[in-house]
Amino acid sequence: METRGYAALAANTPLQPFAFERRELRAGDIAFDIKFSGICHSDIHQAREEWGSAIFPMVPGHEIVGVVTAVGSAVTKFAIGDQVGVGVFIDSCRTCENCLAGQQQYCLDGMTGTYNGYERDGVTVALGGYSNKYVIDQDYAVLVPANLELSGVAPLLCAGITLYSPLRHWKAGPGTKVAVIGLGGLGHMGVKFAAAMGAEVTVFSHSASKEADAKRMGAEHFVVTKDPAVFEGLKESFDLILNTVSAKLEINLYLGLLKLNGTLVVIGLPGEPYEVSAFNLLRLRRSLAGSMIGGLPELQEMLNFCSEKNILSDVEIIKADYINEAYERTVASDVKYRFVIDASTF
Repeated sequence: METRGYAALAANTPLQPFAFERRELRAGDIAFDIKFSGICHSDIHQAREEWGSAIFPMVPGHEIVGVVTAVGSAVTKFAIGDQVGVGVFIDSCRTCENCLAGQQQYCLDGMTGTYNGYERDGVTVALGGYSNKYVIDQDYAVLVPANLELSGVAPLLCAGITLYSPLRHWKAGPGTKVAVIGLGGLGHMGVKFAAAMGAEVTVFSHSASKEADAKRMGAEHFVVTKDPAVFEGLKESFDLILNTVSAKLEINLYLGLLKLNGTLVVIGLPGEPYEVSAFNLLRLRRSLAGSMIGGLPELQEMLNFCSEKNILSDVEIIKADYINEAYERTVASDVKYRFVIDASTF
């Protein structure tokens, strides 16, 4: 299948137009025309080889939505014309206890990433969603409800599920107090989901200018973190804190804001280890945890929840020739709140 996209041909080089072929349909595959592909900060890290050695040419993109154009002979889950989505992984071992439990992101043999890795055959390089066409096994795609606008759905496949999963796991809802650190591509989805689940939401941000956006999205409280004194009056206040920022921060200040049995969940990926005071954990039986995306059942559950609550990501739609500038603006936190590429421009 002839495909047009954008690729990084080497580390730290601008992405450029790139033509390649997708595989022909296998019996269990679906093919779809990509409509929108989100830009995640992890795309930038990998295209710039900031997370270690990478595979080039690299077609990034793991926030992919489109419309089915063909189905294999054994496909039962989708039909031509369905709206579908593909997220951070495209396969897994399918047999370990985590895969069988619908937690494919924690596959004991390692999930197969949507790009910058090899497919299960160990030979084929996975090429991502910065392109106009896609082919995938039906078991690793999800159905996008028809009432959702696809441009705002694309970031849900990574940014959305990354926040939805811990909120569900730690039972955010009425009577719980949830704090979100950072109001970016990840954080703004955490605010929307936590508010829709019925929690009382507080946003911690170093940008005072984001307060109006945070409250529009459902936050009841907004705390500017530039002055450490603001933490004093909030000690032992929260059941759950979601840390969405990748910059290093004083984690002990935030641990001190947790109630008895409260949990701080690390979602962003800082470049340096945190220094954690054991006293902060022991004092009120607090937990420091991590969470990574979600499995396929939870991904579908999230999309159904978004359909019911009319939740979408706040996006800026761009053409393919703007990708490199969008990368620079993403690094500078100059986007509200996620860039999405119009795939018709590839």
